[in-house]
Amino acid sequence: MDNLVNSFKAVVTNYVGFTGRASRGEFWWYYLAYIIIYIILTIVEGLIGLALVLTGLYTLALLLPTLAVSFRRLHDTGRSAWWLLIAFVPIVGFIVLIYFYIQPSQDGDNEHGPKPA
Repeated sequence: MDNLVNSFKAVVTNYVGFTGRASRGEFWWYYLAYIIIYIILTIVEGLIGLALVLTGLYTLALLLPTLAVSFRRLHDTGRSAWWLLIAFVPIVGFIVLIYFYIQPSQDGDNEHGPKPA
């Protein structure tokens, strides 16, 4: 639980940090926290009758940090953030991105900075 909260705080604190690298743990713990909060907001919306208000605001508020951590994760694997555009290729693009995201960090320093701790 500590990793979940710390990773979410680290990403949100580095709100628009598009440079550098994000470890696999930081990336996946952030996404887990993001999804849990999204599900809770969806349930709350259903209970109080607000269709897509809370989840829409939440998604909009975290759009930049989500993009930033995705950029940094691709940097950590030694790839350019331009690879994120492959998501626009139906089905295959999403699978390729997941493959990139699960890859281990590149050893040592790379052109995007030192290996994250």
